[in-house]
Amino acid sequence: MTDESNTPVRTTTRSFDIIETLCELDGARLTEISAHLDLPDSTVHNHLRTLVQRGYVVRDDNTYRVSFRFLEIGEYVRSRRKICEVAEPEIDKLAAETDESASLLVEEDGRGVYVYDAQADTSIPLDMHPGKHVALHATALGKAILAYLPESRVEEILEQRGLPARTSNTITDREELVTELATIRERGFAVDSEERVRGVRCVAVAIKNKNGQVIGAISVSGPSSRIRADPDEQLLQELLRAKNIVELKLAHA
Repeated sequence: MTDESNTPVRTTTRSFDIIETLCELDGARLTEISAHLDLPDSTVHNHLRTLVQRGYVVRDDNTYRVSFRFLEIGEYVRSRRKICEVAEPEIDKLAAETDESASLLVEEDGRGVYVYDAQADTSIPLDMHPGKHVALHATALGKAILAYLPESRVEEILEQRGLPARTSNTITDREELVTELATIRERGFAVDSEERVRGVRCVAVAIKNKNGQVIGAISVSGPSSRIRADPDEQLLQELLRAKNIVELKLAHA
């Protein structure tokens, strides 16, 4: 017998497939979407017509694109997390003081989601834009969060998401990850040495609420040639300063 609670609704799934295709192709014509998804033109047209009517897709001549309605929804989601409002000015300061990229990441459904990113004038542009989802085990930010989650929650995430390799440096062994998380708790920060992106190193610290529960992480990222695997004291002090201010503001918000 089929478990209806776990059975996706086909029409809804197709609508989201079309939206994701429009993002992937950066806009597309009807026939391009149909070919990409191997669906009849008539089926895709019906979905597009509904999405246009509801304001989630716009049509420019014969090209369809996702609309700014998603930005409205994204801003609503972000506004519900107090950490975003509190951390943003400190992320900006981190980027300016380190001359690198600084980011804020939260965990949702077993994955990491970048919710804010700031770039210094001399920093290298990186793919850490708000809304981007990443594997927790492959980033310093994600490992900083995993290190302070309850063991049962970490097990749930690993069962759900696994430990896929992003580069040859990604940790893909559970025992190795457990050891890494213990090291993070001992020294108070996490490092990602080209584990998600080749040539990029990241240093991160966890952010906790007033009850001591981890609710996110902040980081500084840059080329491996500029950020050491053993971070210099000044970089760590800047990260810890930002962490302290964010946690104090959250506690007294």
